[in-house]
Amino acid sequence: MNEYKFKDLNIGLSEEFDCIITQDKLTKFRDISGDTNPLHNDEKYAKEHGFSGRVAYGLLTASLISTLGGVYLPGKYCLIQQIKSKFLLPVYIDDVLTVKGIVKELNESIQRAVIGIEIRNQHKEKVLKATLDVGFLE
Repeated sequence: MNEYKFKDLNIGLSEEFDCIITQDKLTKFRDISGDTNPLHNDEKYAKEHGFSGRVAYGLLTASLISTLGGVYLPGKYCLIQQIKSKFLLPVYIDDVLTVKGIVKELNESIQRAVIGIEIRNQHKEKVLKATLDVGFLE
């Protein structure tokens, strides 16, 4: 776990990590969220509606933003204040996602950082883009 404090950040600082979307993650997300939509749970249904297989939950993919902020950038002292995200492409079971955050803005008077986030699959296709506004526990 990284331990960046506000004073340690600079525009352009970046961190990234990889995550494999597994059947187990989908099952756990379904059990926690209660979302039983067939797009995520029925292969035949997903294919009948133009997808190549069951689609991972968008909010499962977006939950990786929390991991980026709370573990990587800034890490231990992160206090997430706002997330704005846009889903660009579907994510499937066994996709390998790379989550990358880059410090875009720093507001010293209120010690807030704005982190631009991209999540790409193993084909380098951008599946989600977001901005993350964070404060700091110091």
